[in-house]
Amino acid sequence: MKKIGIWMDSKHAQIIHLAKEEETLETINSEIEFFNRTSTGGSRIKSGVTQDVTHERTYLEKEKAQFKNYFNSIAKAVADCDELMIFGPADINEKFKKELSQNHKSLFGKLKAVEKADSMTENQTKAYVRNFFRHK
Repeated sequence: MKKIGIWMDSKHAQIIHLAKEEETLETINSEIEFFNRTSTGGSRIKSGVTQDVTHERTYLEKEKAQFKNYFNSIAKAVADCDELMIFGPADINEKFKKELSQNHKSLFGKLKAVEKADSMTENQTKAYVRNFFRHK
């Protein structure tokens, strides 16, 4: 029985594969470019609104597409699992869960838990996944 745990944030995902007495760790980088608006810039037209709105929308659409690619890469890497759990900081876990429920229904059916967790070392991450499936 192949059990997989995924620790993920918006920068990378660590995928822990558990099989009998063997553990392997695979890392997938997100390659997401983060858009930081540093000034309001742009010229003001009669309405008094800056022109940055269209640029910001473009960046947000680009970021959305990059997240979709990131999530698809992770889903492809764990497609052959029997049981799956996701953990990590922030709300990226919930976004990935939503993506699974909408576009990867077979994986969504194998999802056992989505949990919040802080950053961890590689050994802590492996232990977290081992303990989760041992006590489940």
